[in-house]
Amino acid sequence: MLRLLRTGASTTVISSAFSPSITSLRRFLSLGHSTAATTTATWSSEPEPKPRRGLPPVAVFWDLDNKPPNSVPPYDAAVRLKLAASRFGPVELAVAYANRHAFRHVPAPVRAQRRDRRTLDRLEDAGSIAPAEPHLCRVCGRRFFQRSRLVNHFRQLHEREQAKRVARLGSARGGRRVRLAAELSAKMDKYRRAAREVLVPRVGYGLAEELRRAGVVVREVPDRPEAADRALREHMVEAMDRGLLGCLVLVSDDLGFAGVLREAKMRCLKTVVVGDEKREGALKRIADAGFSWQEVASGKAAKEAASVMGRWKDRELLKRLEWTYSPGEDRSEWADDEEGYGLETGSDGGESAGSSDDGAMGLAGKTITGNWWHLESAESSDSARRNLGLHTKGGNQR
Repeated sequence: MLRLLRTGASTTVISSAFSPSITSLRRFLSLGHSTAATTTATWSSEPEPKPRRGLPPVAVFWDLDNKPPNSVPPYDAAVRLKLAASRFGPVELAVAYANRHAFRHVPAPVRAQRRDRRTLDRLEDAGSIAPAEPHLCRVCGRRFFQRSRLVNHFRQLHEREQAKRVARLGSARGGRRVRLAAELSAKMDKYRRAAREVLVPRVGYGLAEELRRAGVVVREVPDRPEAADRALREHMVEAMDRGLLGCLVLVSDDLGFAGVLREAKMRCLKTVVVGDEKREGALKRIADAGFSWQEVASGKAAKEAASVMGRWKDRELLKRLEWTYSPGEDRSEWADDEEGYGLETGSDGGESAGSSDDGAMGLAGKTITGNWWHLESAESSDSARRNLGLHTKGGNQR
């Protein structure tokens, strides 16, 4: 038995044997459609995570001349530092200052790692050792059993292609530059990620590039004594004047920043210092909290931030509950109380009641006018005489 299925203008002949399967397929599609709609509705109804409110903005100031990330890779150090600072509030600013010598310097751990890498490359070229897995080019996907050949391939092919892209982007102008940058951005990012693993920087070890990749603003200062410290202090004071921060995080051990930390505390800002664990200097004593590089790198600083903020809240609560003596406020309160009882302060500092010179408050809360030595009124004197006469008659009758 045959059945016709019309779809638009075309007609298709379908056997009746396949009708149950088509029906079940339709049911499955309708069920899947309704399930997808339900899932979409459920996802849309889920509340999005709300950002933490009530926390002050945080600014991180890094003195690279005094505290470079020698024991930790620059990118990892910057990411962990920002993670620890974010526990005190949203990080609005992260800036690092240094001169060109800090960017040209190569730490001892990096030099030792490069020396070991050169030794392994020589052994691979001589055939003494073989890598467990071939070296993979992250740009084109080619595999090499010797790392030296991978480096030559990368320099001869991909480095030249990157130079051509940069030249094209530099020569473009206006809207064409915008479109070209959008077109080449994926390839350029892919090259940069691969170059970090293959190529060795000609100068330094890529400190500035790694910090920028982590979201830290890097600024180079002239080669003058204390140039980085002076520029960092000026930036900190400017940020405080503009009201851009509520918590200041300083990465340094230099005692020259003690004055800036005191000024920040006078402005009711929270201060955190990240320095060396072995040196418990004046900065950590001045600041509200202090951590070491080891605590930041291990994540201990991020965990202890909650307890530190709890101590800050307790301290603020105790300050609000403290009683402070203010002569002006106390005098005004006493003046208000005197006015409430009907007493006024005269021009000579004495007290007067109403418009009279000498007054007293009655037991019923009414003001008694007149002098105290005046005799009572006539009505009161007559009543006193009558009472006195009654008492006298009663005594005579007895």
